[in-house]
Amino acid sequence: MKRNYLILTVLTISSLLLLQAGCQEKVRQAEKSKTTLTAPKPIVTPSKKAEIIPEAGQGTPKITFEKVVHDFGEVAPRTKNTGEFKFTNTGDGLLKITKVDRCCGTVTRLSKNEYAPGESGTLTVEYQASQQPGSMRRNIHVNSNDKESPRVELTIKAKIATKVDYEPEKLSLMLKEENAGCPDITIKSIDNKPFSIKQFKSTGNCITADANSLKVATKFILSPKVDIEKLQNNLNGFIEITLTHPSANKITITYNALPVFKIKPPVIIVFNAEPQKPVKRDVWVLNNYGEDFELESTSSKKGIVKVLSQEKINNGYHLEVEITPPNIEKEQKFFTDELSVEIKGNKPLGIICRGFYTRNPGPASR
Repeated sequence: MKRNYLILTVLTISSLLLLQAGCQEKVRQAEKSKTTLTAPKPIVTPSKKAEIIPEAGQGTPKITFEKVVHDFGEVAPRTKNTGEFKFTNTGDGLLKITKVDRCCGTVTRLSKNEYAPGESGTLTVEYQASQQPGSMRRNIHVNSNDKESPRVELTIKAKIATKVDYEPEKLSLMLKEENAGCPDITIKSIDNKPFSIKQFKSTGNCITADANSLKVATKFILSPKVDIEKLQNNLNGFIEITLTHPSANKITITYNALPVFKIKPPVIIVFNAEPQKPVKRDVWVLNNYGEDFELESTSSKKGIVKVLSQEKINNGYHLEVEITPPNIEKEQKFFTDELSVEIKGNKPLGIICRGFYTRNPGPASR
C-alpha cells in the first residue's frame, strides 16, 4: 500500500514539473513574438495649402486658346501692331511649348515655355505692316506636348489702309533726258489731316528735293532734282519721304534708270563642260539710247574666254566668243571667268562666264 502511494506521488510531481516548463516556454515565445513585430508607419496628412505639381511624363497636358484668330482691323502702312493670344493648360499634366513657327513680318514672344495644370499664359505677336495697301492674313503655329493638338494654328489678319496718297508710286528714269525725265511727286492727305515733310532722301543721294519741314499742309507737290552722274552708279533704288501725318509716317517710291549699254546675254553659262574642249557663244553689246559708240578692246581675267571676232551692227556690236574650260583640279566642279569690254569714253562692261563640268570628265581632266 505504501508502495503504490509513493508511485502516485512521484507521477503527480512529474506532471506538475512538465506543466510548469510548458507554460514558461509559451511565455518566452510570446515575448519573442512581441519584439519582432514591425512598428506601423505613421499616417501623414498632407497640408491643404501645398500645391502638387505633376512630374514630367505624368498626366495629360492640353493647350486651350481663348481665340485662334486675331483681327488687327484697319492699320496704316509701315506701322507696328501688337496682338495677344491667351491660353490655359486645361489638362492634368505639365504643358511644354517646344516651338512657335512665325511667318514673315511677325515677331512672337512667350514669357516661358512650361505651364502647370490650370496655369495660363499669353503669346504676344507683333506685326509690321507693309507699304502696299490691301488685306493681310498670316498663320502662326504653336508646337507643344499636347498629344491631341501638338500643332495649333493661329491666324492674324488686318487691312492695310493708307491715309496719305502719293503719285507716282514708281519712277522710270532715262539717263539721256533732262533731269532723267523725273516727274513731280504729289503727296496728299486722304483724311484731310495736315502734315509736314520731315525728310527726303534717296539711294546714293542721287535724287534730292527741296522740302520745308516747317510747312504744314494737306497736299505737297515736290520737284525732284536728279544728279545724272550719281544715278549712273545707282541705277536702281528708292526714295524715302518721312512725314508727320499721324497715320502715315513714311512713304517709299522705287525707281529704276535705263542704263546706257546692255549686254545680251548678261551672263554666259556653259553646261556639261569638258576640259580643253572649246565652246562658242554669241554676245551682243548694245546702246539702249540708239547712239553710236566705239568698242576699243576686250580682255579676259583668266584667259578662259576670248573674242574670236567682232562685227559692227546697228546700235552696237556682235561678238563671237570662245570658252575653253580649264583642266579640273582635285574635286573641281565648275569654273568662272570675266570678259571685260572697253568702250571709248565710258566705263568698261563686264560679262561673267560660268561653266559646269560633266559628272564623268574625259581623259583630259586626269
